[in-house]
Amino acid sequence: MATIQISFNGEAEKELQLDKETMTIGRKSDNDIHLDNLAVSGHHAKILTILNDSFIEDLNSTNGTYLNGSLVKKNSLADGDIIKIGKHEMKYINTNANSEGDFEKTMIINPDSDGMQETEGSDEIDKSVGAIVAEIASSDSGKSSQQKAKIRLVSGANNGKELALTKVLTTLGKPGVQVAAITRRPTGYFLIHIDGGDNGERPKVNNQQISSKAQPLSDNDEIEVAGVKMTFFFE
Repeated sequence: MATIQISFNGEAEKELQLDKETMTIGRKSDNDIHLDNLAVSGHHAKILTILNDSFIEDLNSTNGTYLNGSLVKKNSLADGDIIKIGKHEMKYINTNANSEGDFEKTMIINPDSDGMQETEGSDEIDKSVGAIVAEIASSDSGKSSQQKAKIRLVSGANNGKELALTKVLTTLGKPGVQVAAITRRPTGYFLIHIDGGDNGERPKVNNQQISSKAQPLSDNDEIEVAGVKMTFFFE
């Protein structure tokens, strides 16, 4: 399990396990990771962990979130990365994290035309401003007899376009508006809420907003993320 080592002004304070899919970081006491310092916003950032991979996301904080010295909005984490929030530093420890080379396809859905295409490499994310992006699809580490699934667009100009869910993790959405992830687990496929933008809305399954828990997906469920509707189905 991934952990973070927290230090303040260079002095070690504590080590915490990332034992929840989403862990919030901030000055208020209701955060999972409480950093009691005025340089930290009330709800400053969050760490999303799915399987062996974690991502850091700034929550529109006042002073920003830094990863290895660079200001970031949202970024994947690698073993040994240093997150800096105010005077606090958090070292991410995860020897099982996927290497950069394990991240493969990026799916881009144009919000104006609902066009969909696949590109190679996560660098395309930063180039696709305003696009609906499946940010990271983590490669599978082994063969599985689990039933294969796809999503099919059911709205917009490219109604009927399909994408096979061949990876362990596919992230869907428009950063700043709504982001969700479909994960493949031994017990099936699940939809997870990641970011609801300013209004905090969650993605929908069959016209119902999902909860904070992972939502199991069934054959022919209709998913709506960032205004784009798609059908989840088994091949």
